[in-house]
Amino acid sequence: MDGSPTFRSVFAVGEFRAVWFAELLSQAGDQLARVALSVLVYQQTSSAALTGLTFALTYLPTMLGGLLLSGLGDRYPRREVMVAADVIRALLVGVMAVPGVPFTVLCVLLTVIVIAGGPFRAAQLALLPDILEGERYVVGLAVRTITVQSAQLAGFAGGGLLVAALDPHRALALNAISFAASGLFVRFGVRSRPAPKASDEAGGNAKSMGSLVGGARIVWRDPRLLSIMAISSLAMFYIAPEGLGAPYASELGHGATAVGLIMAADPVGSIVGAFVFSRFVPDRTRTRILGVLGVLAGVPLVLCVLRPGLVASLVLFAITGAITTAYTMQCSATAVRLLPDSVRAQGIGLLSTSLITVQGIGALAAGVIADATTASTTLAIAGLAGMAAAIPAAVGWARSNRGMPIESTVMP
Repeated sequence: MDGSPTFRSVFAVGEFRAVWFAELLSQAGDQLARVALSVLVYQQTSSAALTGLTFALTYLPTMLGGLLLSGLGDRYPRREVMVAADVIRALLVGVMAVPGVPFTVLCVLLTVIVIAGGPFRAAQLALLPDILEGERYVVGLAVRTITVQSAQLAGFAGGGLLVAALDPHRALALNAISFAASGLFVRFGVRSRPAPKASDEAGGNAKSMGSLVGGARIVWRDPRLLSIMAISSLAMFYIAPEGLGAPYASELGHGATAVGLIMAADPVGSIVGAFVFSRFVPDRTRTRILGVLGVLAGVPLVLCVLRPGLVASLVLFAITGAITTAYTMQCSATAVRLLPDSVRAQGIGLLSTSLITVQGIGALAAGVIADATTASTTLAIAGLAGMAAAIPAAVGWARSNRGMPIESTVMP
């Protein structure tokens, strides 16, 4: 056996098992809650628009939580930040589960719940390098990616059946229980660590300015982090297949079943990509090809201009998902190596929140363009635009690393 870390070696770490299982519980609960809320709001209002608004609220406030509150993971012990976020979410979802809560109150509670997920995620990602050192961290990110994508697939696939069997209020109660259980696993499965100390001027300044400005300044001052953000933001273009599932399926002459398959192709590709990239590609190679992967991810989408059949399209979308997940995962791992521990949560919070934000913008833009052209043409345009944006990002990444190899960076 070589010295490369494996999934088994990562799961051998007790603290990682606790964090992993906690996220598995909360992710599955979240997907169930999305289905339950859609059903509940439609039952209350009979409005498709308000139902869509409620679904959007399960994503959009993430930006506020990530940008404004991610610095809590640098000011306070990260385990405690995660536990506090879980407690808040468990209590608020518990209120939402009470029958008769008005729609406006549901929206307010949901917004606060999603905002609380921002500091939880930033603290979690900042804590993982303390639990998994060196190359094991990348394998841990792969496990996390596979877990999140699998939970989404299972949650959407089985959520409707479970909500129908239980009713929306009981499904929300299960989500509250999942947050409470997540908090317990983190509290008793992860050892206590003190809050990181501001050991440098940048860290002190960042904390005094707050997460949004501080995190932006941290990234702006390091050309390598800027390049990582540029490469990570390519997801703006490569999210197009998920956003255009319905019109693309219609263009190919298929119905609702095909829409579900198209939307599932990216998560399936992500699972495969995370496994292959972390298990079989050496760490030094992963860092070197980061920019190249950003370019290659657009190639399958360009081929959609040929209007391939459904099966071929699913394969193309899965390939884009696999490559996008590979470079996104490596962007996170490399950023962690470059960020000082005292500002790690702020920097990671900014990067992860930016990723979610650009995906929303990309999906919206793809829909607008598709209305003016066709879904297949829009996918090809997205692929070409992504490749065009990836080339300068890849060049910038290569230039910023000359004389500053990532391997020489001290892992926190």
